[in-house]
Amino acid sequence: MTDARRIPVDTVSAERLAGRELVYRLIDLQSDADAEAFIRADARGFLGADPTDEVVAVDRDGIRERRNVGVFEADSAEGAWPVATVNSWITPLTVPGGEIDMWAISSVTVSGTHRRRGIARALLEGELRAAASAGVAIAGLTVSEATIYGRYGFASAIPVAKMTVDTRRAGWAAPTPDGRFEYVAGKQLKADLAAVHDAARSQRAGQIPGWDLRWGRMSGVAPGHPSVAKVRGVRYLDAQGTLQGVMVYTLDEIPGVFRSEMSISLLASLTPDALAALWGFALQHDLVDRVSADLRPIDDPLPWLVVDRRGVEVRVHDHGWLRILDVAAALETRAYRAPLDLLVRVEDALGFAAGTWRLTIAGGRATVTPAETTTADAVLDVGTLSALYVGGVSATQLRAAGRLNATADTAAAIDDAFRAAQSPVLGIWY
Repeated sequence: MTDARRIPVDTVSAERLAGRELVYRLIDLQSDADAEAFIRADARGFLGADPTDEVVAVDRDGIRERRNVGVFEADSAEGAWPVATVNSWITPLTVPGGEIDMWAISSVTVSGTHRRRGIARALLEGELRAAASAGVAIAGLTVSEATIYGRYGFASAIPVAKMTVDTRRAGWAAPTPDGRFEYVAGKQLKADLAAVHDAARSQRAGQIPGWDLRWGRMSGVAPGHPSVAKVRGVRYLDAQGTLQGVMVYTLDEIPGVFRSEMSISLLASLTPDALAALWGFALQHDLVDRVSADLRPIDDPLPWLVVDRRGVEVRVHDHGWLRILDVAAALETRAYRAPLDLLVRVEDALGFAAGTWRLTIAGGRATVTPAETTTADAVLDVGTLSALYVGGVSATQLRAAGRLNATADTAAAIDDAFRAAQSPVLGIWY
């Protein structure tokens, strides 16, 4: 796998920003001043509290494997905070039937003092050109503002659900598996989160690996968790004593009723029994009236595990965004569930994926070749193709929204081929 840190900053974006008297460059993490300035600017950009020196040191170690980029005023002194930040790395993305290398983008911030100066455009287009130059076929990110990224060809491809449960109304109807629970904390909780997530991520499209700081902060081991004293963890072991699931959560008192709300930070499981057991633990917990968990797959069975499904509120929202850069490489990497033979025209304002392609699927695999023709069975922009990519968004629905120019039968055929066996999910932010 290519090391993203070896990819230089994009010259087009560098020249564009230089014309605005801004310097676009890689951050030197060997420099104390450079590293600290990047981390503090990143926290400011996400409206977070200024990190302590301890948090800065931990975050610096946490981003050493990433390609960190800042934008600075041309006359900035050493140690000046960047006015914009971004970082990226190449990571496996689970797709139906396997994995593909993805250019993961994070820490996208622009200072409030430098808005409307083309900086965000330079950052995002620069990342896409860097990824393409590295031979990476797809880019991805999670977003705090959903209206920004469509203009760069990204689309919401991995929707997730936030589930909020009134435990008294919902009740519990599922049988109890033959396993047991153990409370875990600290380094053991961190290790269990990493182990179960990494094993589970191959089971559904949309997932990427976690990293040490992600698990350290979630488990309360690494400094920076906003409620570290409240972090609790429980793991589920099957009848043979094998670890099959883990859950980390916090409890907060509901004012005036002497009951609590459980907020689940991560629930990861390897078997249906482990999933049901962990949900049962949460919903039947003493003195807990409400349970909430975000970043759940939209086909999570929870509403079918309770007595009254009206006690389970499910709110679907966008989470994982993808952007195809190389049509042939991306489509030929994943597996499919039905045959298909189409001429597909892809429109891409940035040029990476533009063209007409013959997509032929047989035996669950695709062959994609350029086609010299002005006709096509389906016409769509790169964002729409990216939304379809991991099988979590319906072509029929996109056609109804005017995003896919094709017949109803063609849209249905695309759905038959592209749909994933289970709904894709992305259980973490990055």
